[in-house]
Amino acid sequence: MDAQELQQYLADAPPSVVKLEIEKHFDALTDQQKRYAHFISRASFLGSRIVARQISPESEPIFDFILALHKSSGGDWKALQAKAGISDEELDHFLQYAAQFLGNSGNYKSFGDAKFIPRCSESAFAALAATSPEAQKFYDAAAGTIFSTDKPALMHLGYPEQGHMTTYYPGSSDITKAEIDAISAWMEKKGLLPENTRLVKTKNGSFEIWIASAGRTVPSEGGDIGKETEFTIEDGALAGKSVTLVYGDYSEEMTLIAANIRGAADNSDNENQREMHNAYAKSFQDGSSLAFKDSQRFWIRDKGPMVESNIGFIETYRDPAGIRGEWEGFAAVVNLERTRAFGALVKAASSLIPLLPWDKNFEKDKFLSPDFTSLEVLTFAGSGIPAGINIPNFDDIRQTEGFKNVSLGNVLSAKAPDEKIPFIAEKDLEVYKRYRDGAFEVQVGLHELTGHGCGKLLQETSSGVFNFDKENPPISPLTGKHVTTWYKPGQTWGSVFGSWAGSYEECRAELVAMYLSCEFPVLKIFGFGDGSLNMDGEAGDVLYASYLSMARAGLASLEMWDPKSRKWGQAHSQARFSIFQCFLSAAGGFCKLEYKGDDLTDMKISLDRSKILTSGRKAVGDYLQKLHIYKSTADVEAGIKFFGDMTNVDPEFWGKKVRDEVLRNKQPRKVFVQANTYLDEATGKVTLKHYDATPEGMIQSWAERQV
Repeated sequence: MDAQELQQYLADAPPSVVKLEIEKHFDALTDQQKRYAHFISRASFLGSRIVARQISPESEPIFDFILALHKSSGGDWKALQAKAGISDEELDHFLQYAAQFLGNSGNYKSFGDAKFIPRCSESAFAALAATSPEAQKFYDAAAGTIFSTDKPALMHLGYPEQGHMTTYYPGSSDITKAEIDAISAWMEKKGLLPENTRLVKTKNGSFEIWIASAGRTVPSEGGDIGKETEFTIEDGALAGKSVTLVYGDYSEEMTLIAANIRGAADNSDNENQREMHNAYAKSFQDGSSLAFKDSQRFWIRDKGPMVESNIGFIETYRDPAGIRGEWEGFAAVVNLERTRAFGALVKAASSLIPLLPWDKNFEKDKFLSPDFTSLEVLTFAGSGIPAGINIPNFDDIRQTEGFKNVSLGNVLSAKAPDEKIPFIAEKDLEVYKRYRDGAFEVQVGLHELTGHGCGKLLQETSSGVFNFDKENPPISPLTGKHVTTWYKPGQTWGSVFGSWAGSYEECRAELVAMYLSCEFPVLKIFGFGDGSLNMDGEAGDVLYASYLSMARAGLASLEMWDPKSRKWGQAHSQARFSIFQCFLSAAGGFCKLEYKGDDLTDMKISLDRSKILTSGRKAVGDYLQKLHIYKSTADVEAGIKFFGDMTNVDPEFWGKKVRDEVLRNKQPRKVFVQANTYLDEATGKVTLKHYDATPEGMIQSWAERQV
């Protein structure tokens, strides 16, 4: 790998380390609520080693290496530097790498799925390792992978047969995408959900499905598909191959997690919370995804809690097949003041959704008004922290029982000092800086509530039973003819659209938000304007900042596209790039990319504010309509072709010239230093400890977390 290419994989220097402020919100809780939050926080963080193992084989030894150096030095990094005989710059580069590593729970970026490596020499790390036998043991276990760049495909997460990194298929370098898909189809037919599993292809060509559970054998009353653990595939490409269910993946961690979840159940505020955590405990003990689905049902019913949480194998973005979940868990305190705005948005949703560009045949029969809260995060364990969440991800629950939305307020508002803002023209900077936070809050609210919350999947729910009029199917607005495709029994949105589902759905939700943010009564809900159409007032400023932000995000997303594999490394980035392309293609010169010379220096986005409500919104609506109808009707062939075309990157202009300028202006992504909680068993009191927003503070927080 040449020096120029290597630059994009170097750790941020310095990383943008930001503290998650929570103290005043946590202090307002009762003692019981603090204990409840503490146990959920501990359960969440106790899954951190699971996340590391889900990212790369070397992530867990690197984690232990960093913590062993902290332990041996007592956190006195200057003394360790002297003992190792390394320079100030080499120590800084180690600390910066460690902070970014801990902020991503592994050595691949959570946003982009690309490996990052230290900026110092390998000899500096070796010298640090030599100061402690324990650190040396873990450094040796990483086996030279910290710095390795000799296999470019391994610098990105993805399918093994393409040479990419994944640990969702451990020890299975020869497993093919076709085999993964075939096992997925078998699991779907059997009714075995994939989120809490990993898949192994053995040396003799048979398959093992590893199920995350504290128990190492099938539960005495049977697992989700009974007491059998040995199966033979009856048909298809793998007919005759054997499949074995293996319980006890992550057994040690799942045991500790289940114990802390029972502690949360004991400190619950109400029966729904108690039942939710009992279902979690059964799921984590027995490996039951059906019990996990029950936990999500109770979670939906737990309306308006002071401490909000969710935990488990949730998001499937990082599994190349798009079906296996990464561990995450969070505990957060409700911000009652900001929640009022989201409550008003929920009330308005039933009148907003009919404004979207499709008729009632492609919309849920009834909008199930969800809980929507603004949260201040105490703990978010996983590879990264989002700005908002809309879960559960199970279609059958979402379509008939509902869902919940949360906006993470202290994540949205967290700012790094001296943050640079490339690609925004000088004339727009003042408006952009003033209103980007407000615009982002509106975007997140609409994205999570109306974006992920809208839409009907046309289904044959069981043999011969349909959730639409089969004899007179809906008319597609795309063709003017009756639809001819729908979801068959057992099929889900994720199983049909596979690895495309994540980025496709994020794009659809972003477009819904862009479309509905043009409704000025929505902007009034968030405190901008009086609800009347006025592009020249404050509400117009927020809308302009919102469209500028999306265009800028779409341009900057090229960092996440790999020119060698021609592969997107992040679902949201792929979506936002396509929306930027949608803006550029809008009529009347709505959006342009301006630059100087062949090297594209001083690249800036030019967006015509006066055309947002006309050509801009029309382009968004046209794009959104296609994505939605293809999804609603399970038209996977047309949907993937269309979305693939919209997210395609021309390798010469966009993939080389524009991307090079994006990389020259790349800004470090924020990593968050989170507080720890401590329970005094004698008094039942919980205390909170904060850490400095520095690499040293980040390492100390993890060392004292003792996971």
